[in-house]
Amino acid sequence: MTITAERLEGARMIRESAAGIADRADIGRARKLRFSETDFDRQILKDMCDLGWLGLRLPEPDGGSGLGMVEMCALAEELGAAIVPEPLIPAALAVRVLAEPERTAALEGRLVVLPAFQEQATDPYAAPATSVQQGRISGRKLFVPSPRGADAFVVTSRDGSFLVRSDAPGLVIEPVTMQDGSHSGTLVFNDVPAEKLPGRLEDGLDDACLATAAYLLGLADAVLERTVAYLKVRKQFGAVIGTFQVLQHRCVDLKLQAVLTRVSVEDAARMAETNVGIDERRAAVSRAKARASEAALLVARQAVQLHGGIGFTDECDIGLYLRKAMVLAPAYGGSAFHRARFATLTFGDDAELSPAIARTV
Repeated sequence: MTITAERLEGARMIRESAAGIADRADIGRARKLRFSETDFDRQILKDMCDLGWLGLRLPEPDGGSGLGMVEMCALAEELGAAIVPEPLIPAALAVRVLAEPERTAALEGRLVVLPAFQEQATDPYAAPATSVQQGRISGRKLFVPSPRGADAFVVTSRDGSFLVRSDAPGLVIEPVTMQDGSHSGTLVFNDVPAEKLPGRLEDGLDDACLATAAYLLGLADAVLERTVAYLKVRKQFGAVIGTFQVLQHRCVDLKLQAVLTRVSVEDAARMAETNVGIDERRAAVSRAKARASEAALLVARQAVQLHGGIGFTDECDIGLYLRKAMVLAPAYGGSAFHRARFATLTFGDDAELSPAIARTV
């Protein structure tokens, strides 16, 4: 599929609008919000909603912009470059299945609704076992992002998706502090009141997964940009270390990983809007997420080393990127899960990736 010049111009404008909030040159806000109660700024999230970002993928009749994954990935990439802490991607997943009046309240930023869908540590796509009986839900959900900042949750079950208020009786939120200072929580539902929703949250998982891959791509690009700038000014033995050929070679290798990731993400974004088979589209998403997860971690770890001793200190901003990559690389499935999923979708249930094929994913 060829993306029209109009679509590409729209993606460029989205990037520019994101630059006002997601300033890749200043990540001090991400540092200040670490270990805070909600780990994100509700006013900033509302500003994003005012710009229409939360409803970017929603059809216009539902209050959204009706745009595609090309635009969503462009936005997510800018958010990743500035390691923006607001949970826009999971909130955009949740809003897809909301009904009125909660949908409008969420799109306007007055209500923060986040998804709760994962029950198995290694398989975010596994069918839910959570049960609903007479409008009350019981079960457990893992890895819910920023749970203490949510007003409600969209919870998957065997009977569909349900809305659960964060203050509902019987709901227990068990937050865990992550490497980057954000929180991920386990939600325990003990006969909790739940409202049936019209849509299926699972239908949007691939979009959220691909947007997360784009976020990691933006993170990797920003890390490379900062690292190259540092190598151009840092001196050792009387010479700028950026002139050392061995360090130049390492940067070229890291740039290659970022470029390959960009190709995979952009290819998956285009395929999301074509009439190819569903398995082919899902395989493209898995390829992009596998590459993005590995590339972001590799680039960030190498960047810490290229910064020398200061790179290992908490005061150095480059470490914030590594910590964010450590948290988001496994989100919606890590590289191992998505490589296996790619193999199954592409070659069948009994497929196993050879080392040669694995390097191409």
